[in-house]
Amino acid sequence: MDRFVTIRLHHRTIKRFKRFSRKITKSYSETLEMVMDFFEWHGITPSSRFPKRVDEDGEKTRKRINALIAIVRDIEKTQTLPTNEMLLALFGHHEIVKKKKESIREATMFGKLTREEWNKLEKTVPKVEYEFLEQDYRTATRTALHFLERVEWVRPRFGAPYYKVDTDAGELHVLKKRFRDGF
Repeated sequence: MDRFVTIRLHHRTIKRFKRFSRKITKSYSETLEMVMDFFEWHGITPSSRFPKRVDEDGEKTRKRINALIAIVRDIEKTQTLPTNEMLLALFGHHEIVKKKKESIREATMFGKLTREEWNKLEKTVPKVEYEFLEQDYRTATRTALHFLERVEWVRPRFGAPYYKVDTDAGELHVLKKRFRDGF
């Protein structure tokens, strides 16, 4: 049997502990053991700070759970569902495999096409259109090079170096408009 030892405490503290102990158990030693076990089990020290509101800790937990749910949903959308569809398609149980599409080549093979439809299908451009596009490209290149020739690197004695363009605002506005409109 354990022997009893005394501890010196203030009188008001002893009164308070006795009232608290009567609510919990009949023995003061058991009450003190339970209190110490509680603090040790939950990893709480009397000097540690608790949240100002009791609900703050629950709110943090809810936010973490919501973040985890979002992560799991993203994984489902980006990884699980596409993989599942690929496996179904592989084994022939998917809608894509069940619907047989007639090939484009068979549909157009025997039909008569106009010149524009043929060019559109083959993704070709008539020679005249190509020459216009080439001319526009050359004009745009010349204009850009002409503009870039007037750009010079300036190194001031004080401050950071910068580029300076020798042009007026009107010319710059016209150039911007031409490039926006596609020449």
